[in-house]
Amino acid sequence: MSDRSVGGRIAPVLPHLANYDFGNDDTGSDILGKQIELEAGNDIQYRTCSWPKTAALLFSEYICLAIMSFPYSYSVLGLVPGLILTVVVAGLVLYTSLVVWEFCLRHPEVRDVCDIGQMLFWGKQWAWYATAVMFVLNNTFIQGLHVLTSAKYLNTITNHSECTVVFAVIATIICWVFSLPRTFSALSKLGTGSAFFTFISVLLAAIFAGIEAHPAGYNPDPNFIDPVTGIHGGEPIVTALPVKGVTFVAGMNAFLNISYTFIGQITLPSFIAEMKDPKDFPKALWAVTICEVIVFGCVGGVVYAYTGNQYNTAPAFGSLGNEVFKKVSFSFMIPTLIFLGVLYASVSARFIFFRIFEGSKHKSSHTVVGWSTWAGILALTWIGAFIIAEVIPFFSDLLSLMSSLFDSFFGFIFWGVAYIRMRRIDGGVNWLKEQTLYGYTMLAFNTIIILIGLFFLGAGTYTSVQSIIDSYNAGAVGGVFTCANNGI
Repeated sequence: MSDRSVGGRIAPVLPHLANYDFGNDDTGSDILGKQIELEAGNDIQYRTCSWPKTAALLFSEYICLAIMSFPYSYSVLGLVPGLILTVVVAGLVLYTSLVVWEFCLRHPEVRDVCDIGQMLFWGKQWAWYATAVMFVLNNTFIQGLHVLTSAKYLNTITNHSECTVVFAVIATIICWVFSLPRTFSALSKLGTGSAFFTFISVLLAAIFAGIEAHPAGYNPDPNFIDPVTGIHGGEPIVTALPVKGVTFVAGMNAFLNISYTFIGQITLPSFIAEMKDPKDFPKALWAVTICEVIVFGCVGGVVYAYTGNQYNTAPAFGSLGNEVFKKVSFSFMIPTLIFLGVLYASVSARFIFFRIFEGSKHKSSHTVVGWSTWAGILALTWIGAFIIAEVIPFFSDLLSLMSSLFDSFFGFIFWGVAYIRMRRIDGGVNWLKEQTLYGYTMLAFNTIIILIGLFFLGAGTYTSVQSIIDSYNAGAVGGVFTCANNGI
C-alpha cells in the first residue's frame, strides 16, 4: 500500500486510539504495520481477514431476506423506475463505500464508524457519542427485526404450533449462541453458508412463482374484491410505470425499501479494521455489488411479473399459493435469518468490548474475564433486541423511521463530508481555487450526496411517521408480547 497514492490524514490519531505509541506524523502504512506486528504473538488476532473472507461477510449482509420485498417495491414504483433505482442506488452505495475504504486506508487505527464520526467532525467528543448512540440503536433494531422474522418463519413452518413469544425466545437464544465467535475471520465461514442458502432461497421463490398455476389469493374474476384484504381479482397486473393514484408516502416507502437494502456502510469500517491487507477491500466490494444488482433485479422482476400489483406480499414468500413451495423456499432462508442479526450483534459487541479492554490481555487472549464479558455483552444486545421486537407493536414502521434517521448519516452525509475533508488535505489551503474541472465536478457530486442524505432524513422520516399514523388509523397495530400468529 502506497501512502503517496492513498493521501494524508485529515486529523491526528484520536486520544483513545493512541495505544500503539505512534506519533501524529505516522502514515497509514506505518500504523497498519505496527498493528499487525503487535498482534503477531496474541492468542486472538484481529487483523486476519483476507478479501474473500470480507466478501463473505458482505454477501451475508446484503444477500438477505430484504430481497423478497423488491417485488412489492416494483409494484408501487413500476418495473422500469424500480429497476433504474436499483442500479442507481447500488452505484451510489458502491461509490460511498469506496470513500469509506479510502478513509480507512488513511486512518487504519479506526475501529468502527464511531471513531470516523468523531474524526470527521474535528475530533469533538459529542460527535463520537452521537454516532455511538445511532450505531448501537441501529444495530439493535436490526437484531430485533431478525428475532421477529425468525419467529415469523417458525410460525409459518409449524402452522403456529406455539405462542409467538416462545418462538421469539428460541430465536434469541439461537442467535446469541451463533454470535459467540470473537473475530470476523471466524464469522466469515458462517457468512459464506448464509449467502449461499439465501441465494438458493430467492432462486427457488422465483422459480416457484413462475411454475405454479396462480399466486396466493388469486381469483379469476377481475371484478372480485376480497372483503378482507381489498385485493382485486383477475390476472396479475404488471406495469412498467407507477399506476395512477400512487401516493407520495407509498412511493417513498417503496423507494426507501430499495435504498435500505443496499445501505450498509455502517459495518464497513469494522470489517476493514480486521483485514490483513485493507487495500484489497474493493475486490470484495465490487463482487458483492455486481451480484446484488443482478440478484435483486432478476428476483424482484421475475416474482413481480408472476404476482403483479394485486398478489405480491412483503416478503414475497407469502405470494406463493402452494404451501409446499412457500415453506421450502422460506426454509432455505434460515441461515440468513440467524446470521445477519449475528453479524450486527458482533459489530456492536466488538464496539463495546474494545472500549472496555483496549490495551489489556483480555482483548487478545483467551481469559475467563474476556470471554465472559464478550458473552455477556452479546446477551444484553440480544435481550434488548427481543424486547424491542415484542414491545413495539409497529416495529416495521419504526425500523423504517430509525433507518431514515440513521442511514441518512451512515449512508450518505458522513461520506460526502469525508470526501471533501480528504480533498481539502490533499489540495492544501488553496484547494478550491486550484481545482480542475474534474475536481469541481466531484465536489458537486459529493455535495449532492450530502443533500441526498438530508432528503432521506427529511422525506424519509416524514413518510415513516405518516406510515405509523396510517397503521394506527387502519387498526393494523398489534399488541405487545402477543401470542398471535404472525406467519405468512
